[in-house]
Amino acid sequence: MKDKLLKEISNRALEFKSLYAKYHDIYVTAESLTAGFIGASIVEIPGSSAWFDRGFITYSNEAKMELLDVKDETLKTVGAVSEDTVKQMVRGALLHSSLATVGVSVSGIAGPDGGSEAKPVGTVWMGLMRKGEEPIAHCFHFTGDREEVRLKTVLRALEGLATLTQGKTLNFSDL
Repeated sequence: MKDKLLKEISNRALEFKSLYAKYHDIYVTAESLTAGFIGASIVEIPGSSAWFDRGFITYSNEAKMELLDVKDETLKTVGAVSEDTVKQMVRGALLHSSLATVGVSVSGIAGPDGGSEAKPVGTVWMGLMRKGEEPIAHCFHFTGDREEVRLKTVLRALEGLATLTQGKTLNFSDL
């Protein structure tokens, strides 16, 4: 399963070269549970400096507030793994990147610990945004161990970025 996911991630990342040639979008990532894996997947492709500006690894709540302007009140009331938080994360990432036109943010519980009844292990929120538009967010409930949850998150984030880049309607059930 993990090898299959890694292959899918690699194949999806390869698409960003042709997406850039056609749409000229530049990307920014704001990552919590994936700790830079989305950005690392994109920059595995030669020439990626043309379409990738930067990635923010904001694992702690403090980093989310300091680097991405996530509100302390949001983190206190709904937590880091929430719709409001990933929307603020992606908005902050785009705000702090003068070059990026499209962004993605992820925050979740990869496990094996840290889950609750309301937010079990495998709960991942993803935010996507095109600069100048409003962010959108979706909650995924992934199964598997810690590595599988993180790999599935990376794959869905790359798919979401590609879909948004192409101007297609985001149907998260298709991701």
